Amino acid sequence: MELQQQGDPPRAAAEPTGEVVTLREFMASDADAEAFMSWASDPLVALFQRRDAFEHVGQARRYIFDHVLPHPWYRAICVGSGSGSGSGSGAAVVVGSISVKPAPAEADGRLFMASVGYRVARAQWGRGVATRAVRAAAEDVFAAWPWLRRLEAVADVENPASQRVLEKAGFVREGVLRKYIVLKGRPRDMVMFSLVDTDRVAGGR
Repeated sequence: MELQQQGDPPRAAAEPTGEVVTLREFMASDADAEAFMSWASDPLVALFQRRDAFEHVGQARRYIFDHVLPHPWYRAICVGSGSGSGSGSGAAVVVGSISVKPAPAEADGRLFMASVGYRVARAQWGRGVATRAVRAAAEDVFAAWPWLRRLEAVADVENPASQRVLEKAGFVREGVLRKYIVLKGRPRDMVMFSLVDTDRVAGGR
C-alpha cells in the first residue's frame, strides 16, 4: 500500500498555464538526490507518511538506491517543458515523486490490483501538480499492465487536501477504513479511493 503526503493547503488549486507536468524514472545521481530532499526533508510533506523527514542528502541517495530504483513503478514528478534531467533554462524541475505498487497475487497467481501514492514539494502545493501527476500515473499503469483492474489510494481522514487531489484525478471515494494503518506509532483512519478499468471506459479514457 502506497501512502499520500500531506496535501495542499486550503487554497485555490487552479492548474497553472504554460507549465507541463511529466513523469520520468529516477536516476542514481546527485541531482536527483538533491531534488528528492526538496520534499523528503520537509516535516509537513512527511506528516502523513510512515517515515520521518530526512536530515541529510545521504539519506535521499540511499533511499533512491535501496527503494526507488528496485521499485516496480516509481517516477519523478517534473514541472517544466524539458525532460527533468537537464540543467538549462528549459529543463523540467523534479518537484516530487509518485509510485504504484502491485498488490500481492491472488491464490491462483493472478494480479489485478495496485495502489498509488505521491509526494510533492511544498512549493508546488495548490498548483494542480499532484492531480496531474496522479492522472498521468493512472494512464501509464493501466496501459502498461493489461492485468490491472483496480488502482486504489488511501488518504488520511485529517488530510482533506489529498482527498481532493484524488477526487479531481477521477478516483471514487469508497468510504472510511477505521484504524487501517499504524502511522508513526498511532492507528489512523483512512479514506479509500479507487479507479477501476470500467471507470476509465465510461469516462472515455
